[in-house]
Amino acid sequence: MFVLTIDQAGSRRAQDRIPELLELLRPIPTVLPWERSVGDEAQGVVADPPDVVDAALLCLRAGGWYVGIGIGGVETPYPSSPREGRGSAFVAARAAVDRAKKTGDRAPLAVEGPDGAGEAEGVLALLGRHVMARSDAEWRILDLLQPGVRGTQTAVAKSLGITPQAVSKAAGRAAWHEEQAVRPAAARLLAWSDDGTA
Repeated sequence: MFVLTIDQAGSRRAQDRIPELLELLRPIPTVLPWERSVGDEAQGVVADPPDVVDAALLCLRAGGWYVGIGIGGVETPYPSSPREGRGSAFVAARAAVDRAKKTGDRAPLAVEGPDGAGEAEGVLALLGRHVMARSDAEWRILDLLQPGVRGTQTAVAKSLGITPQAVSKAAGRAAWHEEQAVRPAAARLLAWSDDGTA
């Protein structure tokens, strides 16, 4: 199981962004819902590794968040709120978010758990670096692309009134194709680590 603890960066001198974060994460399926845990933190419990990848990259794209991913057990029966949850995944998520605050120039993300957690962190941090470096103009294009769909670049170009070559260049600069290829690898590494908790 995966617990994500997400802490707002610089919250003492900025407005409360937790409502914005909860709205951002609302589409991500959870075992225990996304909610404010304490102060400027939110937490959720997620079962599926691809959903963990989605949540982490959404936070990194939005910017201003430290993302801690804990892999381990969650005691059952599940409570109604992650604030009442117990288990090694919660402990790992706390350690991860604390470490995410010390990543320096890297993506502010950390993964704690059994074997595989470090590898998952490395891949997610690399993906996060690309996600965080993209411009608004690149995101306008990338948000319209559909992975694995032929002709999507032409369709996006037409809808935005630009050339297919401009779409192709933006996708190349932003490492969009590489991201689509690597997301499943990150999810597999998370699953591998999670399997070590059984």
